[in-house]
Amino acid sequence: MGAVLDDVAGQEAAVAFLRRAAERPHHAYVLAGPEGSGKSLVARAFVAALLCHTGGCGECRDCALALREHHPNEFIVEPEGRDIHIDTIRDEVWHHAYRTAPEPGRKVFVIREADRLSPPAADTLLKVLEEPPLDTVFLLLSARAQELPDTVISRCHVVVFAALPESFVVEELESEGVDRVRARLVARLSGGNLGRARRMAIDPEGLAFRDVAADALARAGLGAGQALGAAADVLDAAAAYKKGLRAELDQELAPFLDEKGRPEEAYRGAIRRIETRFVRRERRAERDQVDRILLAASALLRDRIAATVQAPAGVRLNLDREAQPAAEVGGLVASLAAVEGARAELADDVNRNARLVVEQAFLVVASASTA
Repeated sequence: MGAVLDDVAGQEAAVAFLRRAAERPHHAYVLAGPEGSGKSLVARAFVAALLCHTGGCGECRDCALALREHHPNEFIVEPEGRDIHIDTIRDEVWHHAYRTAPEPGRKVFVIREADRLSPPAADTLLKVLEEPPLDTVFLLLSARAQELPDTVISRCHVVVFAALPESFVVEELESEGVDRVRARLVARLSGGNLGRARRMAIDPEGLAFRDVAADALARAGLGAGQALGAAADVLDAAAAYKKGLRAELDQELAPFLDEKGRPEEAYRGAIRRIETRFVRRERRAERDQVDRILLAASALLRDRIAATVQAPAGVRLNLDREAQPAAEVGGLVASLAAVEGARAELADDVNRNARLVVEQAFLVVASASTA
């Protein structure tokens, strides 16, 4: 039982609990822990264990589909924009929860970033949790589980995930064949987020966003006239990233198409859900990439601050780059505050004009650099 869960490392207590739970599951769980702690990875394995007829062998069709989040009996719910709206819960949870599963066996609903449920959406979900359908399991994933309504939490078993230490992420990447220097670098840049670190390490373009950030900071440092161009470079890079996602959708859909490239009838429901999730991801992709670039800019500025105040070399984030100290630290601090402020502003209000927010941040960088 639960062999698929054996492949998940770093969260032994949580995995041990879920391995036992897979045999006789409760109807709802909250997977609570910081970003990058492995909640999504564990959730995929747990879903496979729930949908596999032998409890998660890791080799059958059910496991293969579940581990790719493509199983017809698995329903993924994600924020649309900033929040998860009541219509989303009605259409993607309530509507399917009380219907017969597409295939024999359980149904599993995975609600990502569950703390973003709007109050009406949370109330609607609560009604389902109060009268759960048979053979249905709900997984709520959240980095801010304390923001979930108490009424929802009280009907779920809470599984706590601890932050992964940097040393663990480095060891995991090294065991997968990643060079130690690169493993240390991406572990630090990802803040211990194993999935993000793995993508940075494996993808030849995994650190391209940092190059965009470095070039934008250098350009903005030439003065206010170049700051707007620096902001445009950031936004253009984010738009190109979004455009490149289309190939990923084609890869995700390929297993569900026949030899003529047409959807197989049995998988039409799964294909629709994959396409819906992709549209949401595509909507967020550009803004998310802007955030990654700004985060990289923050890391570069932080390293320059550390160099300027002669902090120990071990506190650097960009281990492969030598940070140049500045004449004084005030301008760097102002620049860092402006970049982080832009990140917070874009995260808090998805309707804000990203161009204006990023331009404002780089104008501060320009002003601080020439003061």
